[in-house]
Amino acid sequence: MNINIDNLISISEANQNFSKVARLVDEKGTAVILKNNAPRYVLLDFSLFRQNAVANDEDVNTAAKHILAKHIKAFEELAK
Repeated sequence: MNINIDNLISISEANQNFSKVARLVDEKGTAVILKNNAPRYVLLDFSLFRQNAVANDEDVNTAAKHILAKHIKAFEELAK
């Protein structure tokens, strides 16, 4: 995820003015909340969360191939 510096907000400001954070998310899609001047939390629009919450078929196939290759001997033994 790329972080836009326009989306950064301190944790104290987020705590004192959450409606400002919500407006930022409405406008930009995300807000990054800083704690001790380091990114700590990400607040994002729910529609963006939903898009990223489900893996696409290509990602699932890649993961399955990796697991199969790593444990092929165990799968062959189970197939007997």
